Amino acid sequence: MSREIQLKAFERLLIIMDELREQCPWDKKQTLQTLRHLTIEETYELGDAILDNDLNEVKKELGDLLLHIVFYAKIGSETNDFDIADVCNEICEKLIHRHPHIYGDTVVKDEEEVKQNWEKLKLKEGKKSVLEGVPKSLPALVKASRIQDKVKGVGFDWEESHQVWDKVQEELEELQEEVKSGDQDKIEAEFGDVLFSMINYARFLNVNPEDALERTNKKFIKRFQYLESKAEELGKPLMDMSLAEMDVFWNEAKKL
Repeated sequence: MSREIQLKAFERLLIIMDELREQCPWDKKQTLQTLRHLTIEETYELGDAILDNDLNEVKKELGDLLLHIVFYAKIGSETNDFDIADVCNEICEKLIHRHPHIYGDTVVKDEEEVKQNWEKLKLKEGKKSVLEGVPKSLPALVKASRIQDKVKGVGFDWEESHQVWDKVQEELEELQEEVKSGDQDKIEAEFGDVLFSMINYARFLNVNPEDALERTNKKFIKRFQYLESKAEELGKPLMDMSLAEMDVFWNEAKKL
């Protein structure tokens, strides 16, 4: 598809957004705040489509997110704060500035140096901490992963994967000690340390912990729903089945 066709399609979306904002009662009422939770929902729907490798659904969800970007820009233009051109130019300028190895004279040897330069440039831009770029409202598991990525960019990291695994083992032992003590607050704190260290280990294994956990969630749901369907075929509620009976169908589901 030519760039001309792509730009025409984007212009069509902008025109439709103008019309909806002017004529549709629902669209006219929306604000940055009312759209926020909907944007988050659309982002998760895109994530689901990516995990399912459903490219047609990915295309649809990307469209939904693009609509939200255009919608926010339209609202911003109505208060003369920013419009879609400002949004596009802002990200273009940032990308050019953050890629001096492409648009400047900086030489890098690999991806790691690109990441390190990225974090150094952010600090030069006025950020006091490399962790300022981690959104406060991120889910804890994703936040932990991003924190670890950020500090790695400035060299705060383990050298070998076995060191990280040793840390996991150490945290598990500390958790077991607190479980024995029965102090719930300390148990929670140590459990958090175990999760944080496991997420760090996942990074050394080149595993995205969020994707890995969601993959297990989907697997569990599929197997449990198989179990439910078998119980329904028998005309027997799950709560009336023994664990041994459930295990038969659970093991069948694992083989599917």
